Amino acid sequence: MKQGRNQVRIIAGKWRGRKIDFPTANGLRPTPDRVRETLFNWLQPWLPGTRCLDLFAGSGALGLEAMSRGAQSVVLVEQDASVVQSLMKTLEQLNAEGADVVRDDGLQYLRQVHRPFDIVFLDPPFEQALLGQCCQLIAQNNTVKPGGFVYTEAQRGQSVPLLSPQWAQYRSKQAGQVSYHLVQRVDGQ
Repeated sequence: MKQGRNQVRIIAGKWRGRKIDFPTANGLRPTPDRVRETLFNWLQPWLPGTRCLDLFAGSGALGLEAMSRGAQSVVLVEQDASVVQSLMKTLEQLNAEGADVVRDDGLQYLRQVHRPFDIVFLDPPFEQALLGQCCQLIAQNNTVKPGGFVYTEAQRGQSVPLLSPQWAQYRSKQAGQVSYHLVQRVDGQ
């Protein structure tokens, strides 16, 4: 099934097969179906009942896939006003209780978040080189609970900035020009 240029499909769960429309926006590049399917297969044992953060949410595909598969709540953070409007419309259409959209800069949001998440989806626009700064803030501010996960997506060949004694790479894979990693917080478990 071929998808429209500005449309992604929820792969599994209660909203399986539902299509999400999103506007054209600078740097917005939804995670492909194949990558999302692999990621959520990795996360499935931990996903039910979790509190998730979809930073640089864009289409919302990662956060909405998490909700569809059993996450208790998700915060979708996006800076672009037209994308925020689209996300709010999508949440309304899905009657997505437990999902909130926050219009904010991703780095600014990480500086002020006070309650840790179980899973953080971190897929900033590649050309802005924000991955390292975001990972540093996540580690400094304990944005992820011990035992929780951070998913990062980057251009192929880019290293995972969160690897340290506090973090361990759980899984990693590449698809085309994208490398994606699931990193687990291992301290305090």
